Amino acid sequence: MVQCLTPTTYFSIMLDERQISINLTQVRSTIAHAEKSAGRAPGSVKLLAISKTRSVAEIRAAIAAGQRDFGENYVQEAIAKIQAFKDENLCWHFTGAIQGNKARDVALYFDWVHSLDRALIANRLDRLRPSSLANLNVCIQVNLSGEKTKAGCDIGQVQTLAALIESLPRLNLRGLMAIPKASSSSFQQRETFDEFAQLFKQLASQFDSFDTLSAGMSGDFEQAIIAGATVVRIGTAIFGPRL
Repeated sequence: MVQCLTPTTYFSIMLDERQISINLTQVRSTIAHAEKSAGRAPGSVKLLAISKTRSVAEIRAAIAAGQRDFGENYVQEAIAKIQAFKDENLCWHFTGAIQGNKARDVALYFDWVHSLDRALIANRLDRLRPSSLANLNVCIQVNLSGEKTKAGCDIGQVQTLAALIESLPRLNLRGLMAIPKASSSSFQQRETFDEFAQLFKQLASQFDSFDTLSAGMSGDFEQAIIAGATVVRIGTAIFGPRL
């Protein structure tokens, strides 16, 4: 049965699509400005649209505005979206905590994982990644602040985990991801990102494949770019507040 949209509903959808396009333009402009301020090459920072809990219609609007990289946190929700857009040549990034019983689906459906934080899951993803697919790109999630409520590998364990990932044949070690403690102070944001960037540089000198620093979200991505982020993960600034 085909659902008929009322004029009011149709107009609301069109407004949402237009706003997402406007928001994407503004975010890209801010990224470009931050790149220039940091003396970095134009286009050196990838925009990852965090589409968790967002509708297919919202994602379609972002695609229409030229967005190709999307991040998801919930496996089952993500699979439905990935299948809905299987002909769009998109790149799907998993950014949430990886439960052991979901590792098979993550290994099967995603192109990137930003949230790998322990050896058990690394081995499982490697074993479950189909040989018919390209290697799974992975970043190690680091718990910068040592908060017990946050996921992520302890800073002291990152090198050991990186060496393991590099040895696994179906995974490509790409870099680091972090979710810093929230702060309204741009100075504190910059200080945290600088610390993270130093860790990245240290590991990049040991692992040739390190080229990705995934850091910065809607409230702090300019500071992350100035510190050296190569991927910023933006949700609210693109799609608006979650209802």
